[in-house]
Amino acid sequence: MLQEVQEYLNNQKKWKKELTTLRDIILTCGLEEGFKWKHPCYTHEEKNVVLIHEFDSYCGMSFFKGVLLDDSEKLLIQQTENMQTARQMRFTDLTEIIELEPIIKQYLKEAIKKSGQKVAMKKTSDYEAPSELEQIFKKNTAFQEAFETLTPGRQRGYLLHFSKAKLSKTKTTRIEKNMQRIFDGYGLNDCTCGLSKRKPNCDGSHKQLES
Repeated sequence: MLQEVQEYLNNQKKWKKELTTLRDIILTCGLEEGFKWKHPCYTHEEKNVVLIHEFDSYCGMSFFKGVLLDDSEKLLIQQTENMQTARQMRFTDLTEIIELEPIIKQYLKEAIKKSGQKVAMKKTSDYEAPSELEQIFKKNTAFQEAFETLTPGRQRGYLLHFSKAKLSKTKTTRIEKNMQRIFDGYGLNDCTCGLSKRKPNCDGSHKQLES
């Protein structure tokens, strides 16, 4: 076992047994073990296939090209609307993992077969900007420049967030609320306090500053 993987598992307080079991299942499928993005990551012919991870309320596996899987058992979850390719399989107890082991292996084998396939990605230009945002851009070109400086993924995240609001007033409120974040170069879910253990993503650590 890689030292980084061993340390990762040893540091787990809540999901150690579950993550260790998932690791064992993954390795029976012939995947090579590595450590990327602070998590155990498993590859096939140097292509990322799946990684294991933990959250407060669940642990799980993230299939890098999960969108390509048949998902016959309806187990895959799109973590956010902006997540185009990856899909999660979540678990809340060890028994669940053991019972689903044959199905987990089925998904892993399919993921290995499709690891070399390309996923057709949406471009930022494919996402329609709400008229409320366009109007603000006309009045505030500096804000438009700041928005266009963001990475395509961060831009898509904001466009989805703004567009989800049904009322025009709500869309405008959301835009105005996030203007400073955009000027600062942060995405919608990026950590701004520096306390998150999942940087650049926010894990809610900023709440302790409010108490």
